[in-house]
Formats: sequence, C-alpha cells, structure tokens
Amino acid sequence: MAASRAAVAVPVYTQVELKAQQDPIRIVTLYRFEPHEVRTIQSAVPNAKVEIVLCSSREEFRAQLKDAEVVYGDVRAADLDSAPKLKWVQAGGAGMEGMDPALRKSPVVVTNYARTFAPGISETGMGLLLCLTRGITKYYVPQFYKRTMNPVGTPKSDHHTELVGRVMGIVGMGGIGTATARRAHFGFDMRIVGTDAKPIPKPDFVEELHDPTWFAEMVPKVDVLVAAAPHTPETERMFNEKVFRSMKKTAYFLALSRGKLFDDMALVRALKEGWIAGAGLDVFPTEPPPSSHPIFDCPNVVMSAHTSGWSPDRQVRLIEVFADNVRRYAAELPLVNVVDKARGY
Repeated sequence: MAASRAAVAVPVYTQVELKAQQDPIRIVTLYRFEPHEVRTIQSAVPNAKVEIVLCSSREEFRAQLKDAEVVYGDVRAADLDSAPKLKWVQAGGAGMEGMDPALRKSPVVVTNYARTFAPGISETGMGLLLCLTRGITKYYVPQFYKRTMNPVGTPKSDHHTELVGRVMGIVGMGGIGTATARRAHFGFDMRIVGTDAKPIPKPDFVEELHDPTWFAEMVPKVDVLVAAAPHTPETERMFNEKVFRSMKKTAYFLALSRGKLFDDMALVRALKEGWIAGAGLDVFPTEPPPSSHPIFDCPNVVMSAHTSGWSPDRQVRLIEVFADNVRRYAAELPLVNVVDKARGY
C-alpha cells in the first residue's frame, strides 16, 4: 500500500486542517488543459503519480469527484456532496466573489490566481491612460477612421497632458495595484499613493499606503484614480457620485479589477458634465454593456472589454503557478495564493 501524505501546510488564517490521503494525487477538472500542459503539471512531481481527469460535462465531472483530492476550477454545493476526499480547489481565476457559499463554509482549501494576470492588466491600464492623456482616443482615432490626420490644440494647450510628476492613487495594492504602481512610477515618473484593506508592507516606489479609511482624503489629491481592489460587499459601488464629484476636474479614473466597484451611471454623469477628465475601463458592471448604454456617448472614455489579463504569456504563468502548487501539495509545503474565505479574496 502506498504511503499516505501528511496534512498540507496552509496559513493559519484559513482555519483548516487537511487530512492525509493515499497516492496517487487525483485532479479532476472541466478545464481543457492542452496535452503539454498536463505534462508540465505532472512533471512537477516526478516521484509521485499525478492523475489529471479532464471531464467534458458537469455530469462526468460530478461522477469523477468521488476519488478527487484536488479540483481545478469551479466547485458548487452539489459537487461537495460527491467529493468526500476533496482537500484543495484551485480556482481558475483571481476574483473569488462567485465562490459558492457551501465551498466558503467547507474545510476545503481554495487557492486562486492572484498576481498571475497582473502584468497584462497593468500594461493595459497604462495604455488606456496614455490614450486619454495624449488625446489618442478622443482626437486622433476618430480622424483616422475619416482618413484625415490633423493636430488638435496648440503646443501649449491642455489637449495633450503628461504623466510625469502626477499623482496616481490606487485602491487595492494587490497584484494589479502593485504592478500598475511599479509601471507608473518607474516608467512614467509618477508619484504613487494608495489604500489596502490588509496591513501589507509599503513598497519603496509608493509614497503613502494607508488603510481604507484614508480613501476619502486621498481622492481629491490624485490625478489618476485606480480601482484595483477585489469585489466584496465593502467595495461594491465604492466609486460613486460622491467620489467622482470629489475628484479633480483634470483627473482620470481607471477601472482594472472588477466592474461592480463603480456606479456606471454616476460615471457617465461625471464624464458628460465634466466632473472628471476621462476614464479608462477594462471592466464594467454589466459585461458587455448594452449598445444603448450612455457610456458609448462619452468621447472621453476608452474601453477594452475585460481582456487586459489575456495573452499567451498569461497562460504559461497560469500553468506554472498550478504546477508549483501541485508540487507543494505533494511535498507538504505551504500552498501559494490561499484564499482568505472570511475576506473573500
């Protein structure tokens, strides 16, 4: 009989104790891993057998759960009833607002892809911002489609503005916030301030980092306000009319994490009535927004359809992170990106 594995080591705040089970490690998923990705995951544990069962339907998935120690992807309440050996769920994304309440209450450890998508998202964020500050979206893309190209404004007018020396305020200094802050500071000489709900160390490239109670004080000071926090009951619609009215008229709003963090109709008013200078939106409260939505009537907006985390490189990182966690699981080491179920991320 194969030797059993001891409990998986996880941070204390998860308040779970994983019980040992027998080899091999059995991973069940509805995700269609490519053959080379399966090999990468399995090769992370050369001294133990890793079985990866790729299911083509929810019914097949549920039938395979009876022997599963690990699930990659979404687990629902009814699935838990079919998974007596389940110890660990690797979520397929970073946001955890859709976690089933039954999974949240269960002793099963959940890990996510926090920070895995941050490179592409932060690059998109800076790209959206540059489209706004350099007038590309508002002045030059419309001209291009009309097959003309003439300068707008004068060398001294504010039709084109610079980021050097401007202040970026970031709400949520996790993976997206930290990566955006780093690029803005080192790439564009911006000054960075921010808030985060966790007592995390302040990076050297951030001037000030406070708890969320500083948010109202921060907003009027910044030239760029970035929504990079997870979606929780505390953050839903936190960027509302009061916030947009308290921003500088020359300031920009960037939504990079979850669309439900901002009030879209309040943002439309802010854009149309000149409370703020513009907005770059990778995410939106309703995705995709209906064609009748007034956000499409705002010329000082640039959007990217919640694609900022997409790229072939992201897929490589995704597999690498999961493979590393499989290795850690087999070796009884702490897993990375363990979700704090109480906080919801």
